[in-house]
Amino acid sequence: MIQTNSSFINVFTRNAPEPVYSFRSGLTVYEERFLDGMLITGGWNTAGYPLNEEKRPPFVTRIHEPSVFHLSIDGVSVEYRLSVKDFTVTENENGTTETALTLTSAIKPVEIVVHTKLDGTVMFSRWLEVRNLSDKAMAVSRLSVFSGVVEETDLRQYGNTMDPEEVYELGYFKNYGHGNEGDMTWRKLSFDKTSFSGRFGRYRYRHPLFFLKNKNTGMFIFGQLAHSGAYEFSFDYDTSRNADSTRLAIDMAIDGFLPLYLIEPGQTFVTPEVHIGAMIGTLDDAVNASYDHIRRSVLNRPEADGSECLVVAGVGAEHSMTTDIFRFMEEMATEGAEVFIIDAGWFCPPGEEMSWWDYTGIWTPDPDRYPYGIGKLRDHAHKLGMKFGLWMEPERIGQKAGQYAKHPDWYTSDAHGRSSNGLIDFTVPEAAAWVESEIERLITEYELDLFRLDYNACTLTDYFMKNGTRQEFTVLKHYEAVYAMFARLKKKFPHVLFENCAGGGGRTDLGMLQSFNHTWVSDWQIAPRSVYITLGMTMALPPERVDRLVSGMGCHQLASLDFQMRNVMLGHITLNVFAPADAEWNDEQLAFLRHSIGIYKNFIRPFLPTSHMYHHNDSVPQAEKEGFLAFELVAADKSRAAMTIFALPGQHDPEITVYPRGLDVGRTYKVTFDNSGSSVLLTGAELKQNGIRTVLSPMTSELVLFENV
Repeated sequence: MIQTNSSFINVFTRNAPEPVYSFRSGLTVYEERFLDGMLITGGWNTAGYPLNEEKRPPFVTRIHEPSVFHLSIDGVSVEYRLSVKDFTVTENENGTTETALTLTSAIKPVEIVVHTKLDGTVMFSRWLEVRNLSDKAMAVSRLSVFSGVVEETDLRQYGNTMDPEEVYELGYFKNYGHGNEGDMTWRKLSFDKTSFSGRFGRYRYRHPLFFLKNKNTGMFIFGQLAHSGAYEFSFDYDTSRNADSTRLAIDMAIDGFLPLYLIEPGQTFVTPEVHIGAMIGTLDDAVNASYDHIRRSVLNRPEADGSECLVVAGVGAEHSMTTDIFRFMEEMATEGAEVFIIDAGWFCPPGEEMSWWDYTGIWTPDPDRYPYGIGKLRDHAHKLGMKFGLWMEPERIGQKAGQYAKHPDWYTSDAHGRSSNGLIDFTVPEAAAWVESEIERLITEYELDLFRLDYNACTLTDYFMKNGTRQEFTVLKHYEAVYAMFARLKKKFPHVLFENCAGGGGRTDLGMLQSFNHTWVSDWQIAPRSVYITLGMTMALPPERVDRLVSGMGCHQLASLDFQMRNVMLGHITLNVFAPADAEWNDEQLAFLRHSIGIYKNFIRPFLPTSHMYHHNDSVPQAEKEGFLAFELVAADKSRAAMTIFALPGQHDPEITVYPRGLDVGRTYKVTFDNSGSSVLLTGAELKQNGIRTVLSPMTSELVLFENV
C-alpha cells in the first residue's frame, strides 16, 4: 500500500515521563521528545504507528548533537538547557494543522518557537522563530533548521547479509554549474560525514534537495530547503564494516560568513522553511508525494496559481528585436502560442542587444529601437489573441544606467568590502523601495499580462556583507525583503503571470517560487543535456511549474525536431523563433509543431496540474547506460497518461521497451503512437506486463498517449 495524499492529520502528545510530540500525517509519523533540556528526535514510522509508548530512552541520546535544530547565539550553542514554555495546535481553514512549541533558553535571553505544519501528505513543513528578549543585538552564528538522527537500523533483523556500506544511497544534484541543473546522481554513504552545498563556495545552480534511500528497509527520507541563499546538507553515517547496526543523522543548515543574522532587541527572526518527509516506496512514490505536498502547502497562493499552463513564446537579444518582431509574433500565434514575451534587450539601443547586461536599470524602451513605444507591440500581440509580457532584471543596475553612479550605497559588497557593481542590497530600504516601484511602474504603464523576472548574479556566492558597528552576512535579511516584495506585488497584480528565472535555474527553490506561476529551470536547451535537465528538475518541482524551451538558445543544434519538441510537452511549454525573419516558413516543420501543441492543449494540459510523473530512469548515468530516457505523466484518476521516450547518443539497440507504471491494471486504454498515428486497445494489465515497444534511432523520440475507453 503506497499512500501519499490523505486527509488524516493528528498531533498526539504525552507529558510523562517526558514530553513527546507525535506528528501524524497520512501514514507517516514523526516524533520528537523533550529530554534533558533538549528537543530530540523520537523516530519515524511509515505505517501509521505512533512510537511514544516506548519507555526506554531514545537512541538519539547516543550521538554528540542530538537536537532537532542547531542554533548558536553570539558563538554559544542554545539548543541545550531549554525549558518548555508552551505548546499550541491550530487547525487552519485550508485543512492544514500547525503546531508551535515555545522553548526558553537558560543560556541566552531568547525564546525559540519550533513550528510544524501538517497537510495530510507524507511531508511536513518546519521552521523556527528566534525571539531576542534582551536589550542588545544578538548574532546568529550557527543555524540548522532541521537536524538530528533520522534512523537507526538493526542489521540483524535482516539476517545481517548486507554490508553496512551498502545500506544507504544519497540522491542529489551533483553538478552546481550553469547549464547543468538537475544532474541527479546517487552515491553510497561512507562511514563518515557526507555533505554538499550551494551558493557559498559552490555556484548557485544546484537546487537544495535530497533523497535518501535505505535499501534494507525500503524507507525514503527526502527534503528541500525553501531558501535562495547559501546552504549545506550533511549526512552523518555512524557504523563500521562489521557492525550489527547503523545510525544516520542529517543536518540541513544555512551556510555563509558569520554572523548569519543580527537579531535586534525585541525582534523575532523567522528562519527559512524545511520541507521533509518519509515513506516506504520507490523514488517515483517519493517524487509524487513531494508534488502533493508542494501543490497543497507550498506553491498554493491563489494569485500565483500554476495550473493555467499557457503556451509562452518570445524573442530575445539573439534575434532581431525591431520591426521583425511583428513577424515573429505572427509566426508564434500561428503555432498556437498564447503569450508573447519580449526578453532581454528591449531597452537597449539598436545593435547593443547583446550588451543588455550593461543597460539594466533603464526600464524604458529605447526610442531608436521602438519609436512607437511598447503599446504598439502589446496591442499587436493582443490582436493576434496572445497575452503580452516583458523581461526585467530589477535587482541589478548596469553601468550604463543613469542610476548606477548615483547610488553606490545601494549595492551589496563582499567580505572584503568590495562593491558588487550593481547588485542591489535589499536591506537598504530606499534601494528596495526603488526596485519595487520600478516593477510596479513597468507592469502598470505597459499594461503587462506577464512579468518575466531574471537575476544574473555572477559571483560564486551571494556575499552580502554590512560594515557598520557590527558586521553581518545579510543574505537571510536580503531574501526576507525580496520574498516580501514579490508577495506584495503578486497580490497587487493577481491576474498578471509572474515567471521566475535566474540566469536559467539559479533560484528554483521553494522559497523563491511561492509568488510565481512558473519558473525557468535552465538556460541550456541543447540535447541530450536538455532532457537530462528535465529529468532532474521534474524530480524537484511539479511539472506544470517547470518551463522548458523548444527552439532558440541553441536548441536546434542537435537531435530531431520531435526530440526537441517532446522534451517540453510534459511541462510548461515555451516556444522561440523557428527561422530567421527573412526566411520562408517551413510548412512541414510548423505543421508538426502545431500538431504537438494541439496534443498538449487538448490532451495533456487538462490533467497536467494535478498529475503524477514517473521517471523511468533515476539518474543520468543510468539513462546513458540503458541508452534511453522515458517520462510517464499520469492523470490523478488514471484516465489519461502520456509517455515520452528519448533514444540517447550511443544507443545501439534500436528496440526500446518501457513498462508503464502509473496506469490502472483494471482498465482498458486506447494507446496511440504519435510517430505513426496508429492506435490499439490494450488493458492496463497487458501494458504493465508487456510494456510499450518502439524502435528509435539515436536522438529521436516517441510520444505515446493513453486514454481510458
